Amino acid sequence: MSGALDYPLSLAAEDFVPVILTGLGATLLIGPLRAHSASAGRTATAGASLVFLGGLSKATWKLLVALDGPDIQVLNKALFPCLSAGFLLLAHALLALPAAHDQREPDAVRRTPPLWGFAAAWAATGAAGLLLTSTAPHMVLTIVAVTVCAVRLILLARSHGDSAAAAAGGLWITGMYVLGPLAARPDQSVALQWVEQSANTLTQGAFVLLAWRLTRHRRAAHSTDPSPSASSSTSSSSG
Repeated sequence: MSGALDYPLSLAAEDFVPVILTGLGATLLIGPLRAHSASAGRTATAGASLVFLGGLSKATWKLLVALDGPDIQVLNKALFPCLSAGFLLLAHALLALPAAHDQREPDAVRRTPPLWGFAAAWAATGAAGLLLTSTAPHMVLTIVAVTVCAVRLILLARSHGDSAAAAAGGLWITGMYVLGPLAARPDQSVALQWVEQSANTLTQGAFVLLAWRLTRHRRAAHSTDPSPSASSSTSSSSG
């Protein structure tokens, strides 16, 4: 068995931990995005689903290999195409979310780049991947999309004055920069895979912390700063 397929059962089982953490972090972002805009909420839901699906697909492949099951390469190769699409959708949704000091800005969603542009970038990357018979283009696009997500989340955290969340965002993006090329390597020793997966667990834990703190801030802001519709309904009931 080659190094690429040498997965002890314990290593394969642990790989589900960062997958769950990444899915949880992405899912936590859906609430504040849906509260801001129904369309942003739908986009974030689709993005979170794809991010989780990509990680789950790769982890399932590792588990099957560790159990001496079939080597289903479509599960292995689905990681970066799903991650790039998912994080692109999350990036688009996050760009619609205004900072803490301008949550009532009426043009926030309208100024978001068109979704078709993100879809075109993913399609072009897919075409390049087919020509090169490699998922490397999708890996590059994933890093770009994650960068957009991380920068936006860090700026949102800073707008709330939350330095801990901003630091978690910095740890998350740093880890993703390191982990992307490592995950794309075809042959890895078991020791290196343990280092990679442990770092991935820490990295995605930082993502969960960042998303959770941001969700708390947005919920608190929403409860203390009524929307125009809530204000109007309060005025109507008073009258």
